[in-house]
Amino acid sequence: MNKAISKAGAVRALGAMSGTSLDGVDAAMVETDGLSIFDFGDSRYRSYSEEERAVLRASLGKWQGEEVEAAAALTTRIHAEALAGIEDAELVGFHGQTLAHDPRGQGTLQVGDGTALADALKVPVVWDFRSDDVAMGGEGAPLAPFFHFACAKWTGATEPLCFLNLGGVGNLTYVDPGFDRPEEPGALLAFDTGPANAPVDDLMRARLGLPMDRDGAVAMKGTVETGALELFLAEPYFSRMPPKSLDRNDFAEMIGLVKELNDADAVATLTAMCAAGVAQGMEHCPKSPKRLLVTGGGRHNPVLMEMLRVSLDCPVEPVESVGLNGDMLEAQAFAYLAVRVARRMPTSCPGTTGVKALVGGGIVSVPASVRSLT
Repeated sequence: MNKAISKAGAVRALGAMSGTSLDGVDAAMVETDGLSIFDFGDSRYRSYSEEERAVLRASLGKWQGEEVEAAAALTTRIHAEALAGIEDAELVGFHGQTLAHDPRGQGTLQVGDGTALADALKVPVVWDFRSDDVAMGGEGAPLAPFFHFACAKWTGATEPLCFLNLGGVGNLTYVDPGFDRPEEPGALLAFDTGPANAPVDDLMRARLGLPMDRDGAVAMKGTVETGALELFLAEPYFSRMPPKSLDRNDFAEMIGLVKELNDADAVATLTAMCAAGVAQGMEHCPKSPKRLLVTGGGRHNPVLMEMLRVSLDCPVEPVESVGLNGDMLEAQAFAYLAVRVARRMPTSCPGTTGVKALVGGGIVSVPASVRSLT
């Protein structure tokens, strides 16, 4: 990390993210004071083995039991391995692994032991970012928007723009960089647009034994079934006003809508459903954004990106076009949010999660060597 441009009050924070695509753990350093981004540092990716992925997949949608306990232990161990040896971190942001998300019902569940991770890394760890937001009436997601606001400032943006993350679920952040702080009313609007890569990944695995439609190769050969697409868009979720959020499996019935189609047509149709959900979501933006910056694995799918370009009225570009790292943006987000939590700053607001008041959710765990002194 380039310490020559370090600013007073800046913290070297290390963020980690394991998303609903279940591909692996991203880890990335950010130098920030919780407001501005001063520098981006080292990053690392640790992929899951098929055996590890199977443990996590078996626990999805569950709230307790042996599968959840196994997933929690695995998540903690793998994060300790993935983050070990990354030097100079003063603070760690640990998202954990989301297994279930039902903010209007049972709540939200991200497994992984932040205290055990702090002991392993010998660095303070911020974790359990979502529970306080849900307890205050929020959706608990998405949480990256405050970081997206800082990224917009870092790029020098002066007009409204959107960030679109295409992981297992799609989520959109509308940013107006004309505001000074992300918590100001009107600065942000954020919500999940619908399923993204998860249904395609699940279908590819079930039918072809492959983890994903790499480079959109299967979708490229198919034809979109418009009837299935219309049924998908008739789901009540799309008529709800944001903020709103989804669980990875909330649209599991999408697979049923394409079950009679051949492989290529089924994958093309599921891909079109993702793009259509984004197009519907863009209608909620307070002002027409000047550009849409895409992050997450979906940006590597040329078929999906072209579907977005055709259906939207603004330029659609990967976040790399403005100097950001789309593979590490979410890990960087939790590094940034960790600093905000440690400094008692809000991490969500009514415009991002629908929470009733500003919330700075998270637990700060210090290593055992520090606990023993208090």
